[in-house]
Amino acid sequence: MRSVAISAVAGASINSIGVRELQVAYATGEVTPHEVIDGVLERIAARGADAVWISRVSDGELRRCATDLELLGGPQNAARLPLFGIPFAVKDNIDVAGLPTTAACPAFAYRPGRSAASVQRLVDAGAIVIGKTNMDQFATGLTGTRSPYGSCESVFGGGLISGGSSSGSTVAVAAGLVSFSLGTDTAGSGRVPAAMNGIVGCKPTRGLVSAAGVVPACRSLDCVSVFTADCPDAVTVLEVLAGHDPSDPWSRRAPLIEPIPPTDRVRIALPAPDELDFAGDHGMRAAFEFAVARTALAAGTARTTIAPLLEAGQLLYHGPWLAERLCELQEFFAGHRDDVLPITREVIEGGGRFSAVDTFNAAHHLKELERWAEHLWQRADLLIMPTVPTTFTIAQITEQPIARNAVLGRFTQFVNLLDMAAVTVPTGRTADGRPASVTLIGPAFSDQLLLSVAAGLDQRQEA
Repeated sequence: MRSVAISAVAGASINSIGVRELQVAYATGEVTPHEVIDGVLERIAARGADAVWISRVSDGELRRCATDLELLGGPQNAARLPLFGIPFAVKDNIDVAGLPTTAACPAFAYRPGRSAASVQRLVDAGAIVIGKTNMDQFATGLTGTRSPYGSCESVFGGGLISGGSSSGSTVAVAAGLVSFSLGTDTAGSGRVPAAMNGIVGCKPTRGLVSAAGVVPACRSLDCVSVFTADCPDAVTVLEVLAGHDPSDPWSRRAPLIEPIPPTDRVRIALPAPDELDFAGDHGMRAAFEFAVARTALAAGTARTTIAPLLEAGQLLYHGPWLAERLCELQEFFAGHRDDVLPITREVIEGGGRFSAVDTFNAAHHLKELERWAEHLWQRADLLIMPTVPTTFTIAQITEQPIARNAVLGRFTQFVNLLDMAAVTVPTGRTADGRPASVTLIGPAFSDQLLLSVAAGLDQRQEA
């Protein structure tokens, strides 16, 4: 990649090669797909053994993809190929034809005959798959440390965890290896790692993006997530990804979207301060209050209890939705129990303790909490929350892998259970230099509004 082009393209985020920056560079003839691929390969090589990748498309195949795109006539085909020549990464529980799917468990590996519907939409739009990324095994965890392929470190260094389970996908974007990436999100895996690496994590409405070709974690809650350098890039990618898929029984048709109101007319609910437990992290509390102060100036705000939301979140790992995780893997576990990491096995096998009565009791209680959430959305358009209470190092997670994982999910686990959409956006750093962020949450199909408002909060400056 030409040195002049790399500097022009790399300004969107931490070392990023943003989607829209590349679109402009292609349109003006500053770069070609070959030069972009060469630059990606150079940057991957320069990072060395960073535990980001589980498998990659060969260098030769990537260059053949670049040649094929150039033969199509270039970026003048933008209407047909809106993601012309844009490099992206895919979490390794999402199928990519020609590469194994492992879900970070080598014994589980298989070679899919075709790509997941989400991946295929992107490829058909001209994007280039670079490879499959590391993750917490079977998408069970929020730390990025539960993988036999190694633990990713946050791009902020200092031994900080990358967050998970979409660890490699997030670091690949934050480190500037790709323009965007796909992850998945059940309990917060599309938001926690974005917070840990200072980028945008878009968790769409369940069913807005097809989950066909995704290894299920908790099938009724799973969704494909998107990591980008900024919110406008997320909008660009989501426009390609979104759409009803008849092959996916969980796919949903989006209702007609009303025009997005001006930011100063959006009603944003603020959580009651005494209900926010930051695990003693005063720096993260101060960073959140700093972001909230800006929000209060930009839009109508009101305080709300979040106790019912936190109560719903507890159902995910302390209720029968654990049994849904076991349901997906029971047959594999029967023959390969010892091939699963002990921590992953302990969590998933915990689903066996729930009865059918437990399941219905939890479902009925969740319905009550859903009704409370409906009333919330009558009083507010969106809710602003901390993404994580605190940060941990890899060493700290090793000391208490389950308890500290639970802390990371405190403010994220309720979102899919209550059929909400969410966007995590960086808001600067804490006083001691750690990444700070907020997450905007809205009802189902509020994705466009979330991304619009979140773009105004993306101010990467010291908190």
